Amino acid sequence: MLNSGKSKETRTKSYLRNVLPVSPNRSYISFDILRRVLKDYFKYDVFYCMNITDIDDKIIRRARQNHLLDQYKEKQPQAAQILQDVLSAREPFQAALALTTDPDKKQMLERLDAGVMAALLPLQAAMQGKALLLESSKDVLSDWLDQQFGSHVTENSIFSVLPSFWEGEYHKDMEALNVLPPDVLTRVSEYVPEIVEFVRQVVSNGFGYESSGSVYFDTVKFDSGPQHSYGKLVPEAVGDQKALQEGEGDLSISADRLSEKKSPNDFALWKASKPGEPSWDSPWGKGRPGWHIECSAMAGSVLGESMDIHGGGFDLRFPHHDNELAQSEAFFQNDYWVRYFLHTGHLTIAGCKMSKSLKNFITIKDALAKNTARQLRLAFLMHSWKDTLDYSSNTMESAVQYEKFLNEFFLNVKDILRAPSDITGQFEKWEAAETELNDSFSDRKCAVHAALCDNVDTRGAVEEMRLLVGMSNGYIAGRKGAKRRPNRMLVESIALYLTGMLKVFGAIEGSEPIGFPVGGQSQSADLESTVMPYLTVLSDFREGVRKIAREQKVTELLQLCDVVRDDTLPELGVRLEDHEDGEAGEDEASCWGNVSLRHRQVLQV
Repeated sequence: MLNSGKSKETRTKSYLRNVLPVSPNRSYISFDILRRVLKDYFKYDVFYCMNITDIDDKIIRRARQNHLLDQYKEKQPQAAQILQDVLSAREPFQAALALTTDPDKKQMLERLDAGVMAALLPLQAAMQGKALLLESSKDVLSDWLDQQFGSHVTENSIFSVLPSFWEGEYHKDMEALNVLPPDVLTRVSEYVPEIVEFVRQVVSNGFGYESSGSVYFDTVKFDSGPQHSYGKLVPEAVGDQKALQEGEGDLSISADRLSEKKSPNDFALWKASKPGEPSWDSPWGKGRPGWHIECSAMAGSVLGESMDIHGGGFDLRFPHHDNELAQSEAFFQNDYWVRYFLHTGHLTIAGCKMSKSLKNFITIKDALAKNTARQLRLAFLMHSWKDTLDYSSNTMESAVQYEKFLNEFFLNVKDILRAPSDITGQFEKWEAAETELNDSFSDRKCAVHAALCDNVDTRGAVEEMRLLVGMSNGYIAGRKGAKRRPNRMLVESIALYLTGMLKVFGAIEGSEPIGFPVGGQSQSADLESTVMPYLTVLSDFREGVRKIAREQKVTELLQLCDVVRDDTLPELGVRLEDHEDGEAGEDEASCWGNVSLRHRQVLQV
């Protein structure tokens, strides 16, 4: 529950962790929305720190494999050699496949093997398809090369190429999604000295121990103290060896590594580097940071001994965030390193969790090819940030329809505001309809506020906004054919409020006072006012043609006018609406939220 009455000067420090390569989770947009609501609606002073994990077991393995595969390709092996090597690589791969019990992982490996076989058949038959085989078998082949030559890869720079590339892709995707950049971004590779000092202090405080060049956190010693307890977030998961080993990483769960610990629940703060892994100097010898320690050391360096909000995906609660809490409290000798954890729900496809390893995810670029960044954001807004969100055609269609619903309202309000009126005409006497709508407006604003105070419930907030639009549409429709037009100032106030809330949510950018920007951010912000005189001329001309056609009963001309209204202009991003009395009326043409390139070309002509 957020205390919305808190002082504006209260400093809210937040921290979000991001692992590279870019993962297809929902945290990016969800935390951008939360950040914007805290900053722009509740007026908190938000300092946003983000961690980039560019050193961990998965990145090390993949970077090494990519390097070895590139070396293999540079040798330009003949098709026969590639065939022989792929067949050799399939033997340990199939052995691993046979031992795999996880059904999702097994299905992924079977798909990989099927792809290799599909490429092998034509090559075996005709010794052709060299490039196809290399592409289809790159995962199998690179893993095989890694098993043979991985220990020879020792240059640290080799391990920086992969995360550097994906960080660049990440920033491009965030810009495309209209996600605000962090105030500070920390990378593990740049904070190794701070991490070493952090580990040294944890050991000095009595909660860490060295073993065979590695340093482990003593969970038993920590949990036995009166000030601390291990596993605060998910106590029932303590002792879950599968989760703990996943947290340690594939390269760190060998039998000798596991035997180095005093307790199986202990986790690595510093790992002695094995051949084929990056390494840095430390008091315990050449090594590299553990996965959990990096977050504590970097966040601690920037934010100090405590932070207000720590964000991340739901699956990071244990062991990652529980281990972060333990080691950070051990370092700072406190029990309040994080005051609030916000864990976003999973993003699923067809009910299955999206996963890089299972290769069942849709990339941000793929998603943006199907829907706009605004539509994706609306889909997130229409669901609670803490609950599972299923990415599907139904989910996105709901967002698209919600956008159209809002856009229609904004266009109608703009049409009302364009009607000629002197200054006194703006202040009309309110009747029962205006009073009723204004009361509903006040109630809906209170309901939106209550929803955002209730754990930032954007789902409830956007639903209240939908109700407000529906009531406003009913009021506007009730004025059609009446002597008085809708009250300009009342509908403008409602439209300004809704636009302001959408700006808070990040669904509208720019200085457009009402509604969605016309033509997008790359086009003129004043495009609508530029286009309107031309549309007005077209509207008047078309209405004159329709009048003559009705009088002369020329059906063909009326049909052509309908084609212009129903087909031609919508394709150019323009809506033309004929009023019920059969006349176009003044200011009947409105621009849609997106004006196409062809529209601009016509304008230039």
